[in-house]
Amino acid sequence: MKKMRKISLFILLLVLLSCGCAGVKKPLLSGQDRHAEFGVFKKDERIMILVPHPDDEAICCAGVIQDALKAGARVRIVYLTNGDHNEFAFIVYERRITLRQGEFIHLGEVRQKEAIKAMKFLGLSEKDLVFLGYPDYGTFEIFTKYWQAGKPFRDRLTRISKVPYKDEPSYGVEYVGQNILTDISRQILDYQPDKIFVSHPADVNVDHKTLYLFLQIALSELEGRIPRPEVYPYLVHCVGWPKPRFYHPDLELNPPEKFKDSPLRWLRLDLNPAQVDKKYRTILFYKSQTASHAFYLLSFARKSELFSDYPELELKPQTAVPGRELVYSDASDLAREETFPSGLKKETAPEKESVSYAVEGGNLIVRLDKPKRSGIRFGVILYIFGYRQGTPFAQMPKVRIINIGKSCKIFDGKARLKDPLVRAVISGDSLTIKIPLKLLGDPDHALTALKAYHGSLPVDLVVFRKIKLK
Repeated sequence: MKKMRKISLFILLLVLLSCGCAGVKKPLLSGQDRHAEFGVFKKDERIMILVPHPDDEAICCAGVIQDALKAGARVRIVYLTNGDHNEFAFIVYERRITLRQGEFIHLGEVRQKEAIKAMKFLGLSEKDLVFLGYPDYGTFEIFTKYWQAGKPFRDRLTRISKVPYKDEPSYGVEYVGQNILTDISRQILDYQPDKIFVSHPADVNVDHKTLYLFLQIALSELEGRIPRPEVYPYLVHCVGWPKPRFYHPDLELNPPEKFKDSPLRWLRLDLNPAQVDKKYRTILFYKSQTASHAFYLLSFARKSELFSDYPELELKPQTAVPGRELVYSDASDLAREETFPSGLKKETAPEKESVSYAVEGGNLIVRLDKPKRSGIRFGVILYIFGYRQGTPFAQMPKVRIINIGKSCKIFDGKARLKDPLVRAVISGDSLTIKIPLKLLGDPDHALTALKAYHGSLPVDLVVFRKIKLK
């Protein structure tokens, strides 16, 4: 009997050793490798979840909320919009067609009430939820073009230019970038979170990527005033992902195939069966959305949640050498170096984004390798938003460069600029754009993205990355 007991204890010890120590945060992994575990939440830790629309927090962070509350952490959720622009969902849910202003506000109120019920089901109270009420599907245009008080963004469909929700803290404020930035900064300064979960810069939904941009600027402005929180972006919208659709509690959530071998660093939070079931039931509180998108939304109710971000890029000024140019890409430590016949050195990302950056002679240089057979109509939209310590972001240029063939148009917000020092050069296999740093406001760092087109079809998309310039 004693011998059997010793054997049983030995087997148990082997099992424990093979499972590893619970709660230990493993090193970050990349691509489609086995993703690093998220780790554990701590008692009294402050968790903030920034949400573009009501329901995003349920489909991407219901496991986070459950784990955090179980550990004794505090959770606050801040909603950028009320999701009042989802006309198709409104038609399916309400079973009627309307384009009246009041009906859009009504849909926003419906989604807010759904969020309150859903989060109460997870264990939060209404005081833990903050609804800012900015325009659904309008925040990216605000970020790029509308920063001047008195000249707000006006939604083309709702015809609203101020926050319309009377009981919320931002009621009546204009749809301008500074108001959104102030509200997000105020929430962070007041709450001082240890961890922030936010929508992903690679998300194809414009409100999702815009919330990430506002957070990056807010954290830069708050640098030195509060301890910098850890930031964990979550992905929602990516074409063809996740699959299979509908509820599959026995499956893990894996990154989209398009990010295989990318510099994204993925973290995985495991959910037990009870947590997955509770997440499933939480999503169902959003009846206005599940009426039309249940197969998609319930695809996220799986036994893991994923978070990832791109590493910050650092560019060091280079000295121009005739016949030779150094170009640094966004590949970070995952890059490999290639040498071209011209002597040009380039670091190419394994994810094949084929976009490179350099600082040389007081200019930011962006190079895109053209796809084969792209033709003369090949074009790009390049966004560059610079940040400089001590200068209000509202006063910094919001540069947008549109290049199609031999035509190059430059905009700062809504204003078109004519700067002869901006150069766009098309060669047989690449497009190189040179932008003076002075035009960008001589920034310390920049948030930049590039979208490429072949005719009217997008052929490449490089998501917003933070590039350190000084």
